[in-house]
Amino acid sequence: MPSRIRRLLFGAPKDVKDPDAFHKLSLVALLAWVGLGADGLSSSAYGPDEAFRALGEHTGLAFFLALATAATVFIISYGYSRIIEQFPSGGGGYVVASKLLHERVGVISGSALLVDYVLTITISIASGADAIFSFLPPHWIAWKLPVAFAGVGLLTILNIRGVKESVTALVPIFAIFLLTHAVLLVVAIGGHLGDIGAVSQQVRENVARTSSALGTLGALKLFVHAYSMGGGTYTGIEAVSNGVAMMREPRVKTAKRTMLLMATSLAITAGGILLSYLLLHAKPVEGKTMNAVLLERVAAHWHFGSVPIGTAFVIVALFSEGALLFVAAQAGFLDGPRVMANMATDSWLPHRFAALSDRLSMRNGVMIMSAAAFAALIYTRGDVTKLVVMYSINVFLTFSLSNLAMGRFWVKHRTEHRGWLRHLGAHALALALCVTILAITIFEKFTEGGWVTLLLTLVLVLVCFAINRHYKKVVCALRKLDDDLPSPPEVEESLPAPPSTSALSFEGGPTVGLLEHHDRAQDPDPRKPVAILLVGGYSGLGRHALLTLLRMFPHHFAGVVFVSVAVVDSESFKGVDQIEALELRTRESLLRYERYARTLEITASSAFSIGTEVAVELEKIATDLVARYPKALFVAGQLIFEEDTLWNRILHNETALIVQKRLQRLGFPMIVVPVRIDLERSRSLAPPRRAA
Repeated sequence: MPSRIRRLLFGAPKDVKDPDAFHKLSLVALLAWVGLGADGLSSSAYGPDEAFRALGEHTGLAFFLALATAATVFIISYGYSRIIEQFPSGGGGYVVASKLLHERVGVISGSALLVDYVLTITISIASGADAIFSFLPPHWIAWKLPVAFAGVGLLTILNIRGVKESVTALVPIFAIFLLTHAVLLVVAIGGHLGDIGAVSQQVRENVARTSSALGTLGALKLFVHAYSMGGGTYTGIEAVSNGVAMMREPRVKTAKRTMLLMATSLAITAGGILLSYLLLHAKPVEGKTMNAVLLERVAAHWHFGSVPIGTAFVIVALFSEGALLFVAAQAGFLDGPRVMANMATDSWLPHRFAALSDRLSMRNGVMIMSAAAFAALIYTRGDVTKLVVMYSINVFLTFSLSNLAMGRFWVKHRTEHRGWLRHLGAHALALALCVTILAITIFEKFTEGGWVTLLLTLVLVLVCFAINRHYKKVVCALRKLDDDLPSPPEVEESLPAPPSTSALSFEGGPTVGLLEHHDRAQDPDPRKPVAILLVGGYSGLGRHALLTLLRMFPHHFAGVVFVSVAVVDSESFKGVDQIEALELRTRESLLRYERYARTLEITASSAFSIGTEVAVELEKIATDLVARYPKALFVAGQLIFEEDTLWNRILHNETALIVQKRLQRLGFPMIVVPVRIDLERSRSLAPPRRAA
């Protein structure tokens, strides 16, 4: 794709070294309410609809259902506000379950969340299309799926551009939805305030008929069934706690304010819509959503003179509802890749999912979420009823695990928190509600799509365990390299204080830092052949690569320059302090490599760059290094496995080979030194860490 078109679609690359980069991409409470809270608020379009339909003719129970719905929203939101306090770095259900229960339980929660966020995108887009096509001519229905696919594609492009850009563009839609639905609820409920007595009598009579026809136990069973079928109402509440890392500082305060805005707006909207169904005697109509029926009953007769403004209001309200549902899919694109990044950092998913693009977005995760959403739309044909069932199961699985974990937390730390008993009670109540909804949904809807969600989640969990097992083997193999070639004691001695930022300089631009030394005479002679060795963190892998190079070219090089790229990924891109810490670790690793080279009586220096993609940064730094060392040969080590399988290629990047192609295209010579490891001989059960 030509660069101009790519820049037009995805925006210009962003500078990760800009101290304001994270600030520019982070969200204030209002924007977070739009980007993450819209997922919860938009569920009022399909959650109350499904719950009310489940009541059938026994609509008197809708009054109690509205109260239960609003109360449940606040109970679950209260629990997630406590999670935000205790886990200010974000991660939501995955991090909570991993830290407070067990890492394997965390994988179950994380896998459920990933499937959930795919379905968040799918159900939001499908439900949005339903809302829009509710006011369009029936023969247009064939265009519903193409419109849904277009919506997924548009959001994919917006999210590749970056977080804040993707949210800011959706603010007007969010505002129109709030305004039109506020008018709807004020007219629907406010217009019946004078009929409280008559309405109460109707509710009592309807409930009495329900009890007479079904019995008290049957009426209770119907109520619980309708309550569980409205489980889609509460989906999206966890999105705020998962996305704390993208909030504007102070993050905890911003996230809690966002949670309050989302919970209040959802409780009022969802509860108010259920009550409005009851007051206006709304009935399901083929080809229309319940909200479309409600809007027509409220506003269809409005006229301003001879102008039917009611019809225009209905169209605007339904369009804004459909558009908001498209906005709600944004939560899946924001939080899904973040959960993937957290799991990749812990070696449960391929490490590349923690990487950032040059737009500072988690492009790999966004693309995976997009592809999965397309597949889900094709499988379900955009059937919202089926999607609600598939969606609700994993939502309440993660809700249940999160509340169980927090309950355990408050019991364990009860002596440290004065209000622990109040918090424990709230989590226990939320756990009971979530487990009830989860159990009923699985039992009643297992054959209607529930099995698909459970199967996909199980498969994903098994894949995560297989990935983690592989990375453990790789780490053990790398540790064996360390054991085979231990670092000399003088290399491991404490390092001097790193030079200040102002002391970093190199011809060619601010992206490159050359570590300044006390004795510049120790640097390689630029008139002679010099090896430029590309390394990561200080380890046996880099030492093996250096020794292999020296065996291949004995007495050829006048010295070696160690070059490293400090890769800014989703874990380190959380603020200026993390970037500085990453830079410090990179400097220390390079200084250790220099010390190690000098123990071998080799002249050495080093240079580094900071960026999101190793190959891109090395291409930049290579030009500067060649200008300084005209006879330079670039060298990189590459892990070589016993078997070159697709599995290994997916889980490990081939950075050295990619860099080699880029540098050779520029006319710079480069060789790749193989470092062979045997995974089958690595049986240690040491905890996983990021592998090369």
